[in-house]
Amino acid sequence: MDVVMPKMGESVSEGTIIKWHKKKGDTVKRDEVIFEISTDKVDTEIPSPIEGVLTDIKVNEGDTVEVGTVVAVIDGEGEAAPPKEEKPAEPVKEEIPQEEEKPVEETPASSSGGDLIEVKMPKMGESVMEGTVLKWYKKVGEAIKKDETLFEISTDKVDTEVPAPYAGTVAEILVAEQETVEVGTTVAKLSVSGSVPKAKPSDESAPVKEEKASAPKEEPASMHDNFSKTAEEPVEKIEKGESSRFYSPLVMNIAQKEKIGFDELENINGTGINGRVTKKDILGYLANRGKGQSAQPKQKEAVKETPRASAPASSDMEAVYSQGDVTKIPMDNIRQRIMQHMVASRDTSVHVTALIEVDMTKIHNFIQANKDEYLRTENVKLTYMAFVANAIVKGLKEYPLINSTIEGTTIYQKKFINLGIAVAMEPNGLIVPNIKGAEQRNIIGLAKSINDLASRARTKKLSPDDISNGTFTITNYGIFGTVWGTPIINQPEMAILGVGAVVKKPVVMEVDGADTIAIRHTMALTLAHDHRLIDGMLGGKFLKFVKETLENFDSSTL
Repeated sequence: MDVVMPKMGESVSEGTIIKWHKKKGDTVKRDEVIFEISTDKVDTEIPSPIEGVLTDIKVNEGDTVEVGTVVAVIDGEGEAAPPKEEKPAEPVKEEIPQEEEKPVEETPASSSGGDLIEVKMPKMGESVMEGTVLKWYKKVGEAIKKDETLFEISTDKVDTEVPAPYAGTVAEILVAEQETVEVGTTVAKLSVSGSVPKAKPSDESAPVKEEKASAPKEEPASMHDNFSKTAEEPVEKIEKGESSRFYSPLVMNIAQKEKIGFDELENINGTGINGRVTKKDILGYLANRGKGQSAQPKQKEAVKETPRASAPASSDMEAVYSQGDVTKIPMDNIRQRIMQHMVASRDTSVHVTALIEVDMTKIHNFIQANKDEYLRTENVKLTYMAFVANAIVKGLKEYPLINSTIEGTTIYQKKFINLGIAVAMEPNGLIVPNIKGAEQRNIIGLAKSINDLASRARTKKLSPDDISNGTFTITNYGIFGTVWGTPIINQPEMAILGVGAVVKKPVVMEVDGADTIAIRHTMALTLAHDHRLIDGMLGGKFLKFVKETLENFDSSTL
């Protein structure tokens, strides 16, 4: 069976193989990790689709190939590797310096040993590139059960507890509490046999430096190590957090191959989110460098000077707020990430906000008359949100362009509806889990999903899948009494709906051809949409459709 380079995103056309976890001739089980890839969207491990023998590896570590390219072949009969298959592995070993054996000893979690299992920083959302370890629940040498909490992490999307993938013993902890690392980084190792490997603590002090000093040409365990071959100091600076820029493994791999040093990499003008250097940026820089052009350092200097002119230095701020009537509160990790994403959304989408008022009296009366019965028979609490969500789903079916994403100059219109529900987290956090396949649920089904997501969000039981691949978001600030607001779009979506509080107010109504004033339960809905794609006409039609759906609610369709 051919194993191909997978497609890891709508706009991803190629991927780089970072590491092979199996050798030619090895037996592999179904869903066992065989190799690891990096794209400009995500780093991830690729499991085997079948059980069998890895008979051929067609793409080497560090090589970049197009999506769909055959990278390996697995014999699905599951036979042990014949003796002839083992011999070719020897010449491959001789091509790499003898120090190659050292990483195998230092990183026994590569699947050939089978004794150690690497625990990696999980990916908790489409745009999440890193996470912070908040707390370790186990120490080195302690036993742990499968699915028992091993550590707790914080990202810009969610704070959550990470369970152990297997039962065993904590063999090594590689990332300290409050330390931030990239998604896919190995943070710990578990011994599934229950024994702690020897000589681990002594190596833990400076594993990166030892690799650099003794084996400069060995295959790296991560893309940071890969970059260290041509820029030794920069890796140390990035690890110490002295660089404010994030570089994806794919960009660093290109930099290593093209011998771009850290200082030169820092001077490349990035066009990605928060000024990140994309694959397109570095390839464009290489093309200009070949023509003898190099204007990036000047751009970098300009960027550095802007914050100095616009904001006081931290020492100046300390002097201003040195009195005892000011409390200095450092931002926690999740608040910093929310701040960064809000700024990125503002700088990405052209926000336009439209407001419409909805008469919710019919739905209000239905909820008051039937909430106890549905709580008893369906075990679900009926709220306005379920009815709003149902109207949104119908609106997205009617106007599917709103259920889209923009990548460059290409529009990706989704045929599925993954409805995001913003959940407030104490003390001041926010997370947006998604109701997957919302178009397949009725009002009761949506109500159950909303209650379930809110409960799991507040107890840190959400999975990465719960907060990824959303297509439209609803935020309900009405529960705090807010009548209306202007929400910020949840990237990379095209729109977000703000739900205000339901309030009683006098409304002019036409009854039997005559105007009359009546007390009605009204709700303000605000739609923030991306004017790059959604014009005022489309946004207005969508809001009007949602309004009419809510006001014409028919209980027989529930």
